[in-house]
Amino acid sequence: MNLEPVIDDAVLLDGLRRGDDHAFTTLVRQHGGRMLATARRFLRDDDEAQDAVQEAFVSAARAIGGFAGDSKLSTWLHSVVVNTALMRLRSRRRRREEPIDDLLPRFDADGYHAEAVVGWETPSDVLLERRQTREMVRRCIDQLPEQYRTVILLRDIEEMDTEETARSIGSTPNAVKIRLHRARQALRTLLARELRRSELAPDDAPAPADADQGRRRA
Repeated sequence: MNLEPVIDDAVLLDGLRRGDDHAFTTLVRQHGGRMLATARRFLRDDDEAQDAVQEAFVSAARAIGGFAGDSKLSTWLHSVVVNTALMRLRSRRRRREEPIDDLLPRFDADGYHAEAVVGWETPSDVLLERRQTREMVRRCIDQLPEQYRTVILLRDIEEMDTEETARSIGSTPNAVKIRLHRARQALRTLLARELRRSELAPDDAPAPADADQGRRRA
């Protein structure tokens, strides 16, 4: 099988800055797959993700003159497609925020957990790196309402800090912290449900934290 060689960033950048069509085609070939996967995580629609990637490449081509090369080209392109996906999310018609109350911990009248709480010691980005749990975690993240899914993707998967996340979604750092906390709680619930349904073997499952030791207060 004949595979085209990977072009070095410096060579590719030189061609892009000169407006070389072949350089742009190479850019799309080398980075399009990862960018499409990123767009899909945020937009959850193949057609819209494809459009977002095309738009991101156009934006990158226009801004390539201002790229100083302080980071890898792939890192810069990743940030471009994330921002493009976020702009598309913001441009969608504003909808009533979907509640996730049924996925959050419940408390009794005395402020104790009304049922056993299962916590996961393993962060979601680590779970995504494990073959056995990757698809399960992606399915669970996809079940979160858009506003919660976006925050958990930016903070736990894209590893943005709170300030960056707030700027990216046009919110405040405090609102991001609250939304992320609720998103993580909801994700724990969804993971627990998924594990019960799939009956994963103990070695395949993410390690649970000790559940509800001695009834904890909220």
